[in-house]
Amino acid sequence: MKVLKDPFAVFLVILFSFFTILQCNKPNQPILDDLAEVKNTVYQNNEIFLAQTTELISLVSKNADEKTLQKKFDGLRKTYKKMEWAVEYYLPHSARFINGPALPEIEMSEHIEIEPEGLQVLEEMFYPYQKENKDEVIRMLKKLTNKGNSIKTNFQVITVTKDQVFDALRQEIFRISSLGIAGFDTPVSGKFLEEMPVTLQSLQSTLNQISTEKSKNSSLKKITAEIGASNKILSQNKDKNTFDYLDFISNHLNKISALLLDFRKEENIPLVEVTTALNKNAASFYCKEAFDVNAFVPGKEYEISAEKIQLGKRLFNDNILSNNNTRSCASCHNAEKAFTDGLEKSLSLENSKLQRNTPSLNYSAFQHGQFWDMRKDDLEGQSSDVITNKEEMHGDLKTIISKISKNKNYQIAFAKIFKTDKIEEWQLQNLLASYIRSLAAFNSDFDEYMRGNSNAMTLKQKKGFNLFMGKAQCAICHFVPLFNGTVPPNYKKTEQEVLGVAENALNRKLDSDPGRGKFHETVAFLQNSFKTPTLRNISKTAPYMHNGGYKTLQEVMEFYNKGGGKGFGMKVDNQTLSDTKLNLSQTEIDDIIEFLNSLNDK
Repeated sequence: MKVLKDPFAVFLVILFSFFTILQCNKPNQPILDDLAEVKNTVYQNNEIFLAQTTELISLVSKNADEKTLQKKFDGLRKTYKKMEWAVEYYLPHSARFINGPALPEIEMSEHIEIEPEGLQVLEEMFYPYQKENKDEVIRMLKKLTNKGNSIKTNFQVITVTKDQVFDALRQEIFRISSLGIAGFDTPVSGKFLEEMPVTLQSLQSTLNQISTEKSKNSSLKKITAEIGASNKILSQNKDKNTFDYLDFISNHLNKISALLLDFRKEENIPLVEVTTALNKNAASFYCKEAFDVNAFVPGKEYEISAEKIQLGKRLFNDNILSNNNTRSCASCHNAEKAFTDGLEKSLSLENSKLQRNTPSLNYSAFQHGQFWDMRKDDLEGQSSDVITNKEEMHGDLKTIISKISKNKNYQIAFAKIFKTDKIEEWQLQNLLASYIRSLAAFNSDFDEYMRGNSNAMTLKQKKGFNLFMGKAQCAICHFVPLFNGTVPPNYKKTEQEVLGVAENALNRKLDSDPGRGKFHETVAFLQNSFKTPTLRNISKTAPYMHNGGYKTLQEVMEFYNKGGGKGFGMKVDNQTLSDTKLNLSQTEIDDIIEFLNSLNDK
């Protein structure tokens, strides 16, 4: 063994050891790096969060009254909102179990249910509070403490950069503009309008921490003023049923998201180079090019192009894809009907009714899970499934590729795009998928209004949107601006729901279709569940629901107004839709339907 004999070297080793021991034994040491102030703020908020959770456990143990518990719980939620931007961005798995929906998750490969936990589960327990649930409430609070400790541990070691912090803050304003403004994470208490000022203030404070003189008298000053104006409006009306959502989104939240781009430019903050569904340069959700469909493709070679779209359209309309050359994709997906067929249920090659209604293709690009039962992950998988289905097109991909390869024009077109002489199955699938991905126009009257044309929507449509967001609670499942079940602002997951749909609007008999449950027979909460589709172009796609059993939007609205299947007295133990009546008047229903008409593409 080599022995150090140099006295100075020995001194350095002892000194280094001393500081190492000192660091290891120092409790709750402050975080030191270039963005220490930002990290320490998150860390301190989490310490308050943990203390509040401990206090709630104590109060529940001592049988405190309902109002006291609710007040303390509301305070706990507001503390989380102060650090939500950071937890969602840096610790998304923890965020899911801190403030995710009060619904089970599923481990797909094992078909195992994962118990829901977190603030939304606790909200259901505190609103209202029942003392017989005391032990369960304490158990859930202790699980929440574990998640808080995870945040504490991780934020001691996480390295943050200015571009990441900005990216996270920008995601947060889009989270507020979609989930927050809809009350997604306070579906029971409905206190989201009271929480929003806390979130906006946290966003402003963090921008201050990462700003320099470059922005302080320009974009940051404007952001601060706009957040102040927003919070003033929120302080004046906290009633979710009468709040003017349309004005608040278009004239305040959209302005803040646009000003953030000015801030990024003035501070010379580089982009985080990751492909995301939401375009990094989108000033708001409602810009023409706000969304990037390439975030939903299976790989880089599948990315969309003008040439792919053109050739995909030709193939979409060509009978060559069916076994007997009598049917094309367009046979069941009519452009005039938003790429549906207008029938209750799709028809087989022999013109007999199939099991389900034909879904619209217009905005299907923005989903993780195709078909009503979500059995295919992407549009490539969807196209091959339809082509090879014996009742739909009864094709064989190898045979179809052989037919296409014998067509001189197709040979040339495929070779030009894919730079190969051999036509392959994945190429055909990708071309069809590329065309379908091009069908999202984003040019409805609603879009035009959100882009500044104040005359694009009628008064009834404006009232309808505010009802859609507030009293009717539609946006809790149909998230703006896609109006489908793909969860913003990251768009990495598409949700399914159990509504308790009847065979039709008249007979009140529960439809027996297992939906997604067919592929997960041991998972109870997925039985009779179906994908949440987009509402864009909805007035063109009658009849409605997975089975086509509801002929009009009026029948659909009556179904939701009464609380879904449970509200009609049907036994739906796993219904995810609230069975509480909405108490919408006929005038309010009419206004909502008018708003839905404003979602039609031109």
